[in-house]
Amino acid sequence: MEQEIDQLLSNKYAASLAYVSVTVLALVVFLYLFEFVTRYKCWQEIKRGNLAVAMATGGKIFGICNLFRFSIEANEGVYQSLIWATFGFALLIGAYLLFEFLTPVFRIDVEIEKDNRAVGFIAMMISVSLSYVIGATVV
Repeated sequence: MEQEIDQLLSNKYAASLAYVSVTVLALVVFLYLFEFVTRYKCWQEIKRGNLAVAMATGGKIFGICNLFRFSIEANEGVYQSLIWATFGFALLIGAYLLFEFLTPVFRIDVEIEKDNRAVGFIAMMISVSLSYVIGATVV
């Protein structure tokens, strides 16, 4: 079955559709998993107008998509790309937890929930920046 899919993906249009579809589905799943890591409810806070949460979530979205960009460029098939992007996501979520742990002055999630935009911006930039570093390691 994998060979049949790879043969189908030899068509550039079908390949583009497949990669985008897999990325969007994985993005939804990965954002859902991020909800377990944060103390606040992302989409409820964004609906309330919490810009700090929107910035942090936007950084996560960009970071995840950027990991897929690197994994698609570096790998031949959809399966390999998905595996490497998932590995990259695990590193990204680990880095987020480390960022929270290594900031003893205040709790990152609490500050973001309180709409501290400076902390939301830093969280966004960490996600974006680390996605480039993690993406560069994808083989």
